Amino acid sequence: MNLAVIPARGGSKRIPRKNIRPFAGKPMIAFAIDSALASGQFDKVIVSTDDAEIADIARQHGAEVPFMRPADLSDDFTPTVPVIAHAIRSMMDLGTAPELVCCIYPGVPMIDADDLRKAREHLLGSQAQYAFPVAPFPAAIQRALRRDVETGNAQPFSPQFVNTRTQDLEPAYFDAGQFYWGRRQAWLDGLSLHGHGTTIVLPEWRVVDIDTADDWARAEILYRAFATSQTL
Repeated sequence: MNLAVIPARGGSKRIPRKNIRPFAGKPMIAFAIDSALASGQFDKVIVSTDDAEIADIARQHGAEVPFMRPADLSDDFTPTVPVIAHAIRSMMDLGTAPELVCCIYPGVPMIDADDLRKAREHLLGSQAQYAFPVAPFPAAIQRALRRDVETGNAQPFSPQFVNTRTQDLEPAYFDAGQFYWGRRQAWLDGLSLHGHGTTIVLPEWRVVDIDTADDWARAEILYRAFATSQTL
C-alpha cells in the first residue's frame, strides 16, 4: 500500500496562510493534492495538519484528513521526518500499514505527476531508503564567492578552482524540495533524507522556492508561462 502525506501546518510566518493562499486561481495546497491523485501511485492521499481550515480545504480538493497533527509537531523547528513518522503511526493505529510513503510538500505549484511515478520506480530499483528530485545549480559552486558585508570585497570560497574551467568542474545539485518517497521503516527509524536517498534530476527552471512575496510573484509568472506552453 502506498501513502501520500502532505504536511501542511497553519502557522506559516513569512507568508501568512501560505498553504491555502490562492495561487493562480486555487489554494496552494491543491497543486500537491491534484498531482498526487493524478499520478495514480497512491492508495490514500492524506494531509497532516494542525489547522481546521486547511483540513476543510484539503478535503474539498480530494484529500483525506484522518487525524489532526499535535501542536508539538507543528512549530517552526519541527523537521520533516518526525512529522511523516507520526502520520505513519497514526495511520497504523487506524488499521492502515503503508509500505511506501511519499511526503509531498504543500507549496509545490510546479510539481509534475510523472516525477512522482519516476521517483517511485527509481526507489524500487535501488537499495536506497528514499528517492527525491534534485536540480542542478545554475552556476558552479566551486567558483562561489565570499562577500564582506561592510566593504563589499569578495574572496573565493575555493581558491584552488579559480583558474579551472567551469566545464571541468564537477556538477552540483540541490534538493528540489518537492517530495520524498521513502520506505516505511526508514521514516519510522528517523533516517536522514539526504544521507540515505537516491535522486532523479529535474530542470532547474521547474523548481521554485517560495518564502517571500517576491518569490510568490515570480513563481506565479513561471507557472502561468509553463501552463500556457503546455496548451500550445
